[in-house]
Order: sequence, then C-alpha cells, then structure tokens
Amino acid sequence: MKVKWWQIGLLLCLLVAALSPLASSAPDGLERVAHDQGFMGRATAAPFQLLADYVFPGVANETVATMLSGLIGTLAVFGVACAVAWLVRSRREPAE
Repeated sequence: MKVKWWQIGLLLCLLVAALSPLASSAPDGLERVAHDQGFMGRATAAPFQLLADYVFPGVANETVATMLSGLIGTLAVFGVACAVAWLVRSRREPAE
C-alpha cells in the first residue's frame, strides 16, 4: 500500500490537534496582546460558533473536550480543502 503525502499531512495535523491542549495553559498571542493593551473586554461575539470555547457537548473533562474539538475542526477544514481541490481539479480536466 502506497502512502500519499496528504495522508501523512492529515495524520500529522490530527496528532497536533490532539496534543495541543497539553502544550500550554497560557493564552495565545492575540489574546495576550488584547489583555496587555486593555481591549480584551471590547470584543464582540462571533456571528456563529460551532464549538464555542472548545467545549464539546456531553464531555465533562475539559482537556478531552478541547482535543475532540480540535480533531473535529481539523477534519472539517480537511474536508473543505478536499472539496475545493476536487472542484478545481474537475474544472481543469478536459470534457470528454
């Protein structure tokens, strides 16, 4: 069985998404700057949220919920990227 480059990329992305909650408890860079500059409270809510604050319904453990949210987000982005690639590729192929 020949492994394709996108399969390796997907596995690496899923691994990073699964392990990311274990990396650091500190806020990310943008959140840190907003806090340091004093405009953290002026943010408005996003127009929609699928998994707000990485909380996964029905999972009590916050770390596991964050991992699941990351995995689902990674798979969703991968699915959209595959759909776009398929559309672009189908338009390039000559009509028979």
